[in-house]
Amino acid sequence: MKVQVCIIGGGPSGLLLSQLLHLKGIDTIVLEKSSRDHVLARIRAGVLEHGFARLMREAQCGERMDREGEIHKGFEIAHDGVLSQIDLHKHSGGNSVLVYGQTELTRDLYEARDRLDGNFVHNAEDVTPHELTSDRPYVTYRSNGETVRIDCDYIVGADGFHGVSRKSIPKNVLREYEKIYPFGWLGVLSRTKPMSPELIYVKHERGFALCSLRSQVLSRYYVQVPLTDKVEDWSDDAFWAELKRRLPEEVAGRLITGPSIEKSIAPLRSFVAEPMSYGRLFLAGDAAHIVPPTGARGLNSAASDIYYLYHAMLAHYQNDDDSGLQGYSAKALARIWKAQRFSWWMTMLLHRFPDRLEYEDRLQQTELEYLLSSETAQRLLAENYVGLPF
Repeated sequence: MKVQVCIIGGGPSGLLLSQLLHLKGIDTIVLEKSSRDHVLARIRAGVLEHGFARLMREAQCGERMDREGEIHKGFEIAHDGVLSQIDLHKHSGGNSVLVYGQTELTRDLYEARDRLDGNFVHNAEDVTPHELTSDRPYVTYRSNGETVRIDCDYIVGADGFHGVSRKSIPKNVLREYEKIYPFGWLGVLSRTKPMSPELIYVKHERGFALCSLRSQVLSRYYVQVPLTDKVEDWSDDAFWAELKRRLPEEVAGRLITGPSIEKSIAPLRSFVAEPMSYGRLFLAGDAAHIVPPTGARGLNSAASDIYYLYHAMLAHYQNDDDSGLQGYSAKALARIWKAQRFSWWMTMLLHRFPDRLEYEDRLQQTELEYLLSSETAQRLLAENYVGLPF
């Protein structure tokens, strides 16, 4: 089989790029190691930058997102028993974010690919890129006991942190930067009415918490826990009790509890791989970078990769212009490192760090006080939270 672009990874990044290129007449195939049901069962982020929302509309996948997504013009920070408002709309020149679950976004992308008879393969085993530095790269995979070969012009690795794509770049070429945080987020999804129309970020002496939502009937809550904790250690009752302890009293009184329909612990890490291209291979999303979820940059950073790749490939196929492809890694990484900085800053600002010096605790408190007292600081936060330009 011969296609122009072979995309490894059938999550939202790979599906979005495939859809955008297809609409411009560029032939793609998506190879995904898991089943569609497995992909759609992943519970992930739900805060979309305004630029990401525009990209979904350009991909003709934004109708349900615009109908059901929640427009958020700000969020609140709970601290010292009170709530402080961060007005994103005011401080970012009228921009906002859209709360829309990644599961639903992925479902929309699948349906769009189905409508166009998109070419994708699930349960693809032993996916392997070959001849990356030649002008004739190809990918092999196994299906039903047979090896299948895909010849292509370019390969896009959107197969996540544990995928094969990044590992295909020689170790003497690849440089990796990583920070592991000494805690994780215990997350609960419940079919309950959200306690607040806006997200609430919580800074508390017992640890960070977040009150979020997926819709008006689906809530998502998190509490900071040690890396040694396991999901089995936390009953629903224990989770709700701990969350209430970290909330201001007036807020805790509005919390509606119920059985969890999903519960998991996610460790926090910051990670960047450089370069994001090697020969005819281009990395995108978690294959190249991961951020703590505190700043809601993970899925949005992947979207910026897709934006740059999409336009670079359009320039190549429509205008025989390779400058976008040649400059992809540098351009993508420039924005990625800004997202890394913002996510690191939000994480340092709001979490309780074990074994931290009292001096550092006082600096953290001073940083928060400065943020809440300075319109300039709030403008900087808002600019990053709603999304830097692509």
